[in-house]
Amino acid sequence: MSGTDHTGGTDGTGGTSARAGMGTGVRFAFGTLTALPVRVTRWDRGAARAGMLCAPLAGAVVGLCAGALGAASALLGSGPLVAAVATAAVPAALTRGLHLDGLADTADGLGSARPAAGALAVMKRSDIGPFGVITLLFTLFAQVAALAELYGRGWAHGALGALLAAVTARLALTVASRTGVPAARPEGLGAAVAEVLPVRTAWSAAALVVLAGAGLGTAPGGPGALRYGLAAVLGLIAAGLLLRHCVRRFGGVTGDVYGALAETAATACLLALVLG
Repeated sequence: MSGTDHTGGTDGTGGTSARAGMGTGVRFAFGTLTALPVRVTRWDRGAARAGMLCAPLAGAVVGLCAGALGAASALLGSGPLVAAVATAAVPAALTRGLHLDGLADTADGLGSARPAAGALAVMKRSDIGPFGVITLLFTLFAQVAALAELYGRGWAHGALGALLAAVTARLALTVASRTGVPAARPEGLGAAVAEVLPVRTAWSAAALVVLAGAGLGTAPGGPGALRYGLAAVLGLIAAGLLLRHCVRRFGGVTGDVYGALAETAATACLLALVLG
C-alpha cells in the first residue's frame, strides 16, 4: 500500500486519527477488499475507519459484476449451473482469491487444536492443510448449489442473490471492525482495521445496509423485501458466530479471519435465500 497521511493526532495505537472523507474511504475499501486498480492514498486509522464504512459499497460493485456475468450466461442459454459457476468465479477473481485463502487458513487454524500462538502460526503458513481444503470445497459447493437454485427460478433471482450476498459479505467486515473486537496480531490488515468503528456506528451502518438490501427484494420478479432482509441478517449472524469463536480461539481477528467472515456471510445469505 502506498501513501500514509501523517496529519492529525494519534489514536493511541501509533496511527493517525485524522478524519477521512468519502473518497479516501472508497479508495481504502476498494484497494484492500478488491483487486481492482485503486491506489490507496492513506493508510492510517482515519482512512481505515472510513474504508470499513465503505466496505459494503465495494461488495456492491463485486456483486453487480458477478450478477451481470451470471445473468448474461443464463440469458444466453447456459443453464442454471453454468451461470452459478460463472457468478461464483467473479468474487474470487476480483479479490485474487484472498477471502477464500483467508477462509482456508482460518479453518486450518481452528482445526489445529493448538493454543492461540500455535494456531496463528499455522495460519501464516503458505500451504493449505486438510481442514482448509475441505472447508473451501464445501463452501464453494454450497455457494454454487444455492446460486444454481436461484438461477433456476429466473436470471433475476440469481443476479439479485449474488448482489445481496456480496454486499452482506463486506458488511460483515464493517461489523467486525467495531470497538471491542481486538486484533490478534500487532501487524497486518487485521490490526489496521480492528476496532476502528464505534459500536453504534457499525451497527447503524449494518441496519441501513440491511434495509437497502431488503429493497432489492422488491425489484420486478424479486421474492420480496422480507426474504432479502432476513437473508442478510442471517448472513451477519453466521459471520458473527464465527467471529466470536475466532476471538475466543485466537485472541482477536486477523486478515485471514476477515476473509473467512466474508465467505461465511455470503454463503449463509445465499443458503437463506434458497431455504427460506
